[in-house]
Amino acid sequence: MTAESTVTDKTDREILSVLKSDARIPWQMLGERVGLSANAAADRVRRLLRRGVITRFTTVVDQRLLGRSLTAIVDARINTTAKFDDALRRRDDVVWAAHVTGVPDVKVMVACNGTQGLDDFLQWLHKQGATDTRTDVVLRPIVGV
Repeated sequence: MTAESTVTDKTDREILSVLKSDARIPWQMLGERVGLSANAAADRVRRLLRRGVITRFTTVVDQRLLGRSLTAIVDARINTTAKFDDALRRRDDVVWAAHVTGVPDVKVMVACNGTQGLDDFLQWLHKQGATDTRTDVVLRPIVGV
């Protein structure tokens, strides 16, 4: 990837900021928010997609409406990776997961049906090869998920 292909201007960054909060915004409204016509805004988004700056659009789910009132971040040490990763990907209550440097090996954000759901998840996690775990309950999010 060349430096030219990743450089964005102020308008592109404004577009990205708007799309982060509402990826379904109509072109007309997007254009108004960033000072462009609807067609120019749409062209900018298409260019950002072609260049790989925008990699995908996604859906953010309100986990509470699915009965998952508790969100936790679990740090885990693991014995295996590929099998463990696949098992995490199959769980619809896993919001986010990543391998990280240092200790722990993996961080997992999970949305659970209360403390019983969290306990069930932790038991399942240990069956998948997690050894040491440390769990933090999210009180309220600041940015992101």
